[in-house]
Amino acid sequence: MKWGDKFAADDVNRLHRRVRSHVEGDLRMLCFTDDARGIDPEVECHPLPAVPVVGDRHDRGWRKLGLFGAELAALLEGPVLYLDLDIAIVQPLEPFFDWPGEFLIIKDFKPLRYRHRFSGNSSVIRFHAGAHQGLIAELLRRGARIREDFRDEQEFVSDYMRRQGVLQYWPPGWCASFKHDCVRPLPLGLWQEPQLPDGAKVLVFHGRPKPDEAIIGIGSKWYRPLRPAPWLRRYLE
Repeated sequence: MKWGDKFAADDVNRLHRRVRSHVEGDLRMLCFTDDARGIDPEVECHPLPAVPVVGDRHDRGWRKLGLFGAELAALLEGPVLYLDLDIAIVQPLEPFFDWPGEFLIIKDFKPLRYRHRFSGNSSVIRFHAGAHQGLIAELLRRGARIREDFRDEQEFVSDYMRRQGVLQYWPPGWCASFKHDCVRPLPLGLWQEPQLPDGAKVLVFHGRPKPDEAIIGIGSKWYRPLRPAPWLRRYLE
């Protein structure tokens, strides 16, 4: 999904290239967007699904909830793998299709609130198209107060799937956090560059740094010094 000015067409095209190189056989890749200009024609572009309650609030990923509505169900059937644009794919993606489960999400790296300790990170999720449209119905019922109960869309999605009895997490280590699992802690981070964890299949760049920043060593926290990680280029080309 791409909306607003946070990501560019090049980010979609880059992800498409990486997915294509890590999936054998036929590939159908869709992008919901409000601006399809410059996106590779091999990527199917469709208008952003309507999401009740969101309004003009574009931050914190609330528009991702449109994935669970009727629009995607009209385009695809069966299991769907959703990927954020700011990830790095480092190993083949077939295991993400083969792992059993009805709904799979990354276990959140650092849950901020105890009552949402089951929350996932929605950078990589798998679900069946059209199978969870009750989520949209609940969103309509709860209205604007949904933002008071949940910090972002991934807390709400995780809570909903938990109550449906289908919440599962990807195996530990498959989806690694760049800033938590790759960046060396103080004081090592002052002179040691980030390292790719063994077994990682996808690197997730939640918050900052983003991939292009990580390559040249631009960090955002004094307590997480960041040396350049030039090895990332091979996974982002």
